[in-house]
Amino acid sequence: MSIVVTGATGHLGRHVLEALLERNVPASGIVAAGRSVDKLADFAAKGVRVVSIDYSDPASVAAALKGATRVLLISGSEVGQRVEQHRTVIDAAKAEGVELLAYTSIANADTTAMLLADEHKATEELLRASGVPFVLLRNGWYLENYTEQLPGTLAQGAIAGSAGDGKVSGATRQDYAQAAAAVLVAEDQAGKVYELGGDSAFSMAELAAEITAATGKEISYNNMPGGEYAGLLTQVGVPGAFAEILADSDLGIARGDLLVSSGDLQKLIGRPTTSLADAVRAAAAST
Repeated sequence: MSIVVTGATGHLGRHVLEALLERNVPASGIVAAGRSVDKLADFAAKGVRVVSIDYSDPASVAAALKGATRVLLISGSEVGQRVEQHRTVIDAAKAEGVELLAYTSIANADTTAMLLADEHKATEELLRASGVPFVLLRNGWYLENYTEQLPGTLAQGAIAGSAGDGKVSGATRQDYAQAAAAVLVAEDQAGKVYELGGDSAFSMAELAAEITAATGKEISYNNMPGGEYAGLLTQVGVPGAFAEILADSDLGIARGDLLVSSGDLQKLIGRPTTSLADAVRAAAAST
């Protein structure tokens, strides 16, 4: 069996590679495909085959998937270009005759109205029409979306957003990566849809309280209308179109679009998901 992990140079991709090795998948049976192969030198040293891939370059995609039996398509990061990029990977997987393609989609993709979900929905439709055996890993929010902002949050003394009292079922990248690895090595996965999220949902006010408890600095949550939040994001350097998407995502949280209650993530990884408190304390300790 040859497992290809695309987007392997990203945080999630690297965690998936580690999780596959931890599951005793032979390094020679893993292909790490990424844009910056020099960033994968540590995995190459372990015997993982490292190849260059660019979702916008069909030749590089076809070469990366040569001989693959299973593929993890980690969604691209270039909003607005992802559907065609994903199509390129799906077409290559079909041409290669892979037995399973796993795709990292978004939580509740079939019901959410979030703008960020549009390209994921379109990709899921491409998969359904392709004839390629596929499994959907509908990942919820990363806890790192918040913990990696900790220095700025502490400097500002507040979290700003438009999520209201809505809650999000967050988990760490490592949690989601271990779930992906579990699916990639399991049998009879084609056609399955996993709604993945943390065991315990939290609001932004609860996030602020956890940061306060972990750091000793009082942090508040300032809720504001979506338009105002988008404006604030642009003021701190976020490109306008992406600021709109981020603000819209917060409005989605307010609606409950990122609540996940399936328990799928815990079942796949065989342990409780990482708690918000543990993630915040770990981030605080390293800040």
